[in-house]
Amino acid sequence: MTPDAALQEIERLREELRKHEHQYYVLDDPLISDAEYDGMMRRLESLEHAHPETITPDSPTQRVGGTPRTGTETVAHSSPMLSLENALNEEELAAFDRRVRELLPPETGDQPPLRYVAELKLDGLSMAVRYEEGQLALAITRGDGREGEVVTENARTIRSLPLRIAGEFPGLEARGEVVMPRAAFDALNHQREAEGLSLFANPRNAAAGTLRMLDARVTAARRLDYYAYYLLHHGEFALDSQWESLDTLARLGFKVNPHRRLCRNLEELLAVIREWEAQRERLPYEIDGVVVKVDSRRQQEALGSTAKAPRWAIAFKYAASQVETVLEQITVQVGRTGALTPVANLRPVAVSGVTVSRATLHNMDEIERLGVAEGDTVLIERSGDVIPKVLRVVRQGENRRFFEMPPVCPECGGNVVREPGEVAYRCVNASCPAKIRETLLHFASRPVMDIDGLGDAIVDQLLARELVRNPADLYALTVEQIEGLDRMGRKSAENLVAAIDGSRRQPLPRVISALGIRFVGERTAQLLAAAFPGMDQLMEASEEELQRADEIGPKVARCIRDYFADARNRELVERLRDAGLQFQYRAPAAAVTVEGIAGKVFVLTGTLPSLTRDEAKARIEGAGGKVTGSVSGKTDFVLAGAEAGSKLEKALALGVRVIDEAEFLAMLGA
Repeated sequence: MTPDAALQEIERLREELRKHEHQYYVLDDPLISDAEYDGMMRRLESLEHAHPETITPDSPTQRVGGTPRTGTETVAHSSPMLSLENALNEEELAAFDRRVRELLPPETGDQPPLRYVAELKLDGLSMAVRYEEGQLALAITRGDGREGEVVTENARTIRSLPLRIAGEFPGLEARGEVVMPRAAFDALNHQREAEGLSLFANPRNAAAGTLRMLDARVTAARRLDYYAYYLLHHGEFALDSQWESLDTLARLGFKVNPHRRLCRNLEELLAVIREWEAQRERLPYEIDGVVVKVDSRRQQEALGSTAKAPRWAIAFKYAASQVETVLEQITVQVGRTGALTPVANLRPVAVSGVTVSRATLHNMDEIERLGVAEGDTVLIERSGDVIPKVLRVVRQGENRRFFEMPPVCPECGGNVVREPGEVAYRCVNASCPAKIRETLLHFASRPVMDIDGLGDAIVDQLLARELVRNPADLYALTVEQIEGLDRMGRKSAENLVAAIDGSRRQPLPRVISALGIRFVGERTAQLLAAAFPGMDQLMEASEEELQRADEIGPKVARCIRDYFADARNRELVERLRDAGLQFQYRAPAAAVTVEGIAGKVFVLTGTLPSLTRDEAKARIEGAGGKVTGSVSGKTDFVLAGAEAGSKLEKALALGVRVIDEAEFLAMLGA
């Protein structure tokens, strides 16, 4: 491709990607699939890599920088970012309305009527963004209101924040709120819990910590959103009304909260406030009230500000959703990883218009911290969570009954273990009904047994019709049984049966990985197969023998022994043997080593521009290196791509060297 043709293709791809980013992240109305979007992004990255002179700061590929910040930098705001006074009840809001009307001159022919703009008070953190020549140039947190911390590279990772806008406002600045959607918050905490990290208390704290990360790649891995609510020009409000500013921000490409209302009086404001108090839990993000602003900029100037807050705006804060009730019984819920979670069964009580009868207790450590027992009166809170949480014991019950974790799984009767240093108790039975769905999906996944076509919808139907109870049952399925599933024709059924049959030829390391033993992923399974080249040898190995294998520590060895000590798991292994899976292993020929990679330990994280995870892993191992799944002091390199996660965060904390794909290929001599 000629340089001119490449530049034309690059510009075309950038425009397409900007359009689809706006459709997806701002309008919530995607026009193409994620795969199509990712394909265009990879194509653009490839072209820019080949023609680096074409890279511009507003290119969609530049949302994630490659160099971590070394510290914090502060910048003065163009004008103070004042906080808002709060109204904690309707009487205080009525007092605000009276003060506004008393301070404003009487309505005349040249005096506009008083109108208020009611906007949802998003529970996040404030951020100002400045544009120069239409391109994002600076992003600053609120800080102390006079100056804030520079977070420009992190802000670039927020997909709903435009990197460039139409240039009709020289010196344009937008101010708004950075939030973490509830779904992203839940996913982040689930990930942190699985990795043994502390959990974020709420989405606001998670958003604040994420925006201020020293490495923008960590920020990119946690989806943040940005809602704009002020439009400024060189530090001054740009337009004559707040309502017009919101409309203009939306037209410029910013995400503006759609749930805003223009109100003529106090009664209309109260109607909006009551409406959203009843519906706040249905929103995809958390709110803690409604912000009320005088619409007219001329009237705002007449009202003025105090040293801390404007007189023309106020935040109506909703009361915390907390009530007292009796904890009647503590039961256990088994999750998809086998973790046993204690659940408080409550005397039903109304919280924010919803009847609540259950609340999470998280784990035994939390029960002990709270000092809670059955029969106690407890304070519960419902704040954006589907299942509320217990905050504290209000009164101890007369006949308190203390909870103990059951020694066997309540779902299947399997063994329950708690690893030293871990919080969770877990069921180790691979055939536990609560775990089987995820077990099947893991078994069929591409890096494991690679059964093409066996996805979520098919697995759900197989389980619902009781055609499959564990992975071994897959090998008894017939074309006729699969053809009877929804949206499965004869040809699709034949293809799936063929894919299941083909998986019998997968080598022993994949079979070991497919068992779903805790802490045993692809790399560990490969090491185990090399040390124990037969399934029978692995099944009978002691903890001491397991620890003599390369990179197998006490925790992993104990999990392997716990797994094979369960009779149900051994029965599953025997059924897989009868199905014809590979239980013997022949190690591949020695690789041709590459200096600088041979003997080094790599960890992969994120999406690389041109290599898949499997391709990168194969190249590392082909050069004599090792790939592991977690970062430790023994890790030599972390190969990081776009949307790298907590592995990158841990690498930076440990001082492990982080490289990108270009540096990795250079090491290979490619």
